[in-house]
Amino acid sequence: MSKKSASESNIGLKRQLNPMHVWAIAFGCVIGWGSFINPGKKFLSNSGVAGTAIAMILGAAVMIIIAFSYAYMVPKYPKAGGEFTFTRMCFGKRMAFLCGWFLVSAYLTNVPMNSTAIALIIDGLTDHKGILNFGFHYTIAGNEIYLGQMLPAMAILLLFGWLNIIGVRKAGIVQTVLSVLLVVCVFTLFFSALISAKAKSVNFTPIWGFDYDKELAKAAVNAGIKADQIGQGIAKTAHAGTSGVLSAILATFAIAPWAYVGFDAIPQAAEEFNFSFKKVSFIMIIAIVFGCFVYVSNNTVAAAALANWPDRVMAGEWVVLVAAEELLGSFGKVLIGLGVSCAVLSGIMGFYLASSRLMYSMSRDGYLPAWFGKVNRKYSTPRNAIVFCIAVSLSGPILGREALGWFVDMSAIGASIGYFFTCASTLITARRDGDASRFLKIMAVVGVVFSLAFMVLQLIPIPGLEGVHFGKESYIMLAVWTAMGVVFYAKQYKHFRKN
Repeated sequence: MSKKSASESNIGLKRQLNPMHVWAIAFGCVIGWGSFINPGKKFLSNSGVAGTAIAMILGAAVMIIIAFSYAYMVPKYPKAGGEFTFTRMCFGKRMAFLCGWFLVSAYLTNVPMNSTAIALIIDGLTDHKGILNFGFHYTIAGNEIYLGQMLPAMAILLLFGWLNIIGVRKAGIVQTVLSVLLVVCVFTLFFSALISAKAKSVNFTPIWGFDYDKELAKAAVNAGIKADQIGQGIAKTAHAGTSGVLSAILATFAIAPWAYVGFDAIPQAAEEFNFSFKKVSFIMIIAIVFGCFVYVSNNTVAAAALANWPDRVMAGEWVVLVAAEELLGSFGKVLIGLGVSCAVLSGIMGFYLASSRLMYSMSRDGYLPAWFGKVNRKYSTPRNAIVFCIAVSLSGPILGREALGWFVDMSAIGASIGYFFTCASTLITARRDGDASRFLKIMAVVGVVFSLAFMVLQLIPIPGLEGVHFGKESYIMLAVWTAMGVVFYAKQYKHFRKN
C-alpha cells in the first residue's frame, strides 16, 4: 500500500452534521419518487384511499416503535454502520455481515429507483410525450428503454455522487434545501384540495382499490381506447368483503419497510453528528410522521380531485400530476414538478450517504475489502464506497421504469432484516446492561415480531393475499444480490474465521 493510501485509510469522518441536516437526510430518504408516482402505479389500485391510509398509518406506528430501539442503541455504539454495528456487538461476525449486506441493498436500491423516475418527470411535465424517446433503445419487461431516457438519469447520479464525495456538510445543506421545498409543495397541494370544490370524498370509490390486468390495460392504451372507457365495469373488480379489505391493507402495509426506509439512515452518519445523541429519537419520529403525511396526502388528494381515477390508473396516467392540474391548473403542474424533483434528488443524496457509510463501516471492521474503507484526504468522505454506489446505481436507468417494483421489494426485505436485528440487539443489550425501561423492552419485542411479519409477507406466497409477496423478477434480484454477498464473504473468509 502506498503512503498516500495508508494515510487515506487512517483518516476519520468529521462531525459536520447538525440536527436539521440529519432530519433532512432522514426525511429525504423516506420520501422519494414513490410518494408521487405510486398512487397511480401501486397504491390506489392495490389498496384504494382507505387501505393505503390505514396501511401507511399502521406502518408509521410500527416504524416509531422500532425507532425507540434505534434511539437506545445509537448512543451505545455511536459509529457509522448503525444496524451492522449493533448486530456485530450482539450476534457476532456472520450475522453482522448478513445484516449489513442486505441493509446495503435496502439503501442502495433506492438510488437507481429514484433515478428511473427522472425520465418520467421530464416526460410528464412536457407537452410533448416521449420527448426523451430517441437514440439506441431496447425492451425489458415490456417497457421500451431509450438512450435519451438514460442520459439525464445517469447525469444526475454522477452529479449527486460527486456532491457526496466533496463533503458531507455541502451534501447536508443541499439536502436541507430540497427537503424544505418538498414539504412546502406537499402542504400547498393538500390545502388546495381542502378548499377546492373540485376535491370530493365521493370520488374515493372504490375505497379499497380494485383488481385489473396490467397487460390488458396497456394493450387498450396502445389500441387508442380512451381513459374513460378502459375502466368500464370497474365496480365488478372492486375489493370487498373481509378477505378483499385485508388484502388491500396488507398489499401496502407489506412494503412499509420500503416506504419508511431512510429514518434509519440516521445511525449511519452517527460519527458525523455535531449534537447530542439524545435528539436522535425526536428527529426520527418527526421524519416518520412527515413521511406518513406525504404518502397519505398525495394518495388521497389524487383520488379526491379525479372523478374517474380508476380509469386514469388503468390508462397508466400520472394521477398526482393530473389531480394537481385539475385543482390548480398550470401552477399545479409546476408544483408537482418541483415537489417530485426535490423528492427524487433528496432520495438520491440521502441514500448515497447511508449506503456509502455502511459499506465504509463494514470495510473498516474487515467485513468488506479495505478498498471500500478509503477516506478522501481533502473531504473526509468514504470516496471509494461512494464510487461503488454510483457504479451500482447506474443499473437503474439501464433496467428502466419497470424495474421500480423490483427495487421496492429488494429495499423492503433489506430494511426488514435491519429492523429485526436492531430490535433483537436492543433486547440483548438491555438485558446485559440492565439500563432499559420495561416500555423499551416491550417496544423491542413488538419490533421483532413486526419485522418477522414483514419478511414473511414479502417472501412467502399466502393463499388469499394475492399481490402482497415478491414477483418473479424480485426473487431473481434477491438471488443475484445474495450471490454477490457470498462472493464478498468468501473473499473476506479469513476475517470470519478469526475469534
